[in-house]
Amino acid sequence: MKNLIEISKIVTKKKVRKIEIFDDYSLKNKSSKFNEFYEALTAGRFKNDRDAATFLYGSTPTDDKYRQLKSRFRKRLLNTLFFLDVNLPSASNYDRAYYSCNKDWTLVKILISNEAHSTAASLARQILTTALKFRFADVIVNCSRILRRHAAETGDEKSYEVYDQHIKQYQNILEAEIRSEELYQRVIMNYYKPHSKIADLPERIDTYCVALDGLSEIYESPIVVYNKYLVWSFRYEMLREFEQMLGICRQAEQYIEDNPTYYQGDKLLTFHLKKISAYLHLRDASLGLEEALSEIEAFPKGSNDWFLYNEYCLLYAMHTDNYDVAQRVYADVLSYNKYKRSDVDIRERWKILGYYVNYANMYLNENASSESQTSQRKGFKVDKFLAEKPLYPKDERMYSVHTWVAQLLFHVEEGSFSNVRDIIEQLKQYANRQLRKEEYFRAIQFIRLLHQLLKAEFQVDELSNVDKYYTRLEEEQPFFYRGLITELEIIPFEKLWKLILDRVDRRIRSRFVS
Repeated sequence: MKNLIEISKIVTKKKVRKIEIFDDYSLKNKSSKFNEFYEALTAGRFKNDRDAATFLYGSTPTDDKYRQLKSRFRKRLLNTLFFLDVNLPSASNYDRAYYSCNKDWTLVKILISNEAHSTAASLARQILTTALKFRFADVIVNCSRILRRHAAETGDEKSYEVYDQHIKQYQNILEAEIRSEELYQRVIMNYYKPHSKIADLPERIDTYCVALDGLSEIYESPIVVYNKYLVWSFRYEMLREFEQMLGICRQAEQYIEDNPTYYQGDKLLTFHLKKISAYLHLRDASLGLEEALSEIEAFPKGSNDWFLYNEYCLLYAMHTDNYDVAQRVYADVLSYNKYKRSDVDIRERWKILGYYVNYANMYLNENASSESQTSQRKGFKVDKFLAEKPLYPKDERMYSVHTWVAQLLFHVEEGSFSNVRDIIEQLKQYANRQLRKEEYFRAIQFIRLLHQLLKAEFQVDELSNVDKYYTRLEEEQPFFYRGLITELEIIPFEKLWKLILDRVDRRIRSRFVS
């Protein structure tokens, strides 16, 4: 009762008239500008302030009405964060506990700032019990500091020593966690840089791995262990040792299974993604295609990671000639009931993927029935696709390349070599003017190969000067995909080159036969 009295005094003095949040009740008021803003925002209708201001007021973003609404909307949205439902089935006990501890820790700080020290200490003890169970080092140190001070002020020497010991023990663990985070962050900070700029990264990662191994042996912390496995997986990935990368991911998954108290869904999904990346680069369907497909269920449907994992599965299937599986993955994504409301970037990516999936199942999939091929043609209008003009912004230049190449493939099948000639000329000009060598090295070598085919007048037997470009693809910079648009190859360029030669040769020979 003493604590309730202490809290009620604070609330009586400083309570607000109304708590402005977005809950089910408030969202039923469809006439509200707040709700109009909220629904349009969550539906993905806005890319910037100009879109929002035009939609809401038919004005510019500098209009006072829009600026005031946006400011109040932001405040209401932030208020709502304090009332999130963390008891959803997708949330792990670890994640729910960490969220609750931090939310309650905010209350502890509010109580202390209002001189409700007894109540603050009582709540801190509850938080500490949970934090100790899950080994939340940062929360343990914070709560123990508050409780140690309270014990000193109340003369409780026994409790003081207990909290002092917690601080000493977990301060060291917290420092180890911070160090492990630093090492992991140093890896990902450089991971997505062009190949030429990260030549020394594998060597540096070796040092990080040794340090993380040492930290994990000294300190029992799930954060340190997760970061250790992540950095090791990056190390093997950078060294192209994908079998070892698979082994590390499986060790991490085993650790997660053996330590259910520390289970974090996002960490498990990260290792699933790393694993499918290893499968993709190994290009061996017998290794884990079915396993990979089964793990899709672990991802929340419609999340960015769900789309990304499906993309890797599709690429894995395409790279290993499992075109029926690629078609299945593609169909599953497009049949997702909220697909059309997903981010435009995601839909653009899957449109590009669809060009190659459709081509493969029309012309390459020997297992496809005539009925499925007919169905495929109904869902994909080749004439409409061939009439498209790829006009993508500079950060999506690879989409333009892939669109032209896909159109080239269909024109080859139709025997329209004048169109094939035009596309190769377009690609050559595009590569010379728009593609930077360090970012688009592989695409440039592939386009140069296509140009040699053009120079040989599509006579495969007359080809020359192709070995150096093909060698650059196979040896100088082999396929390596990190999810970047610049590295996307739905069919690896080496394989695509051989495919084009085969299909061109068949078409040319069929002309002579007929």
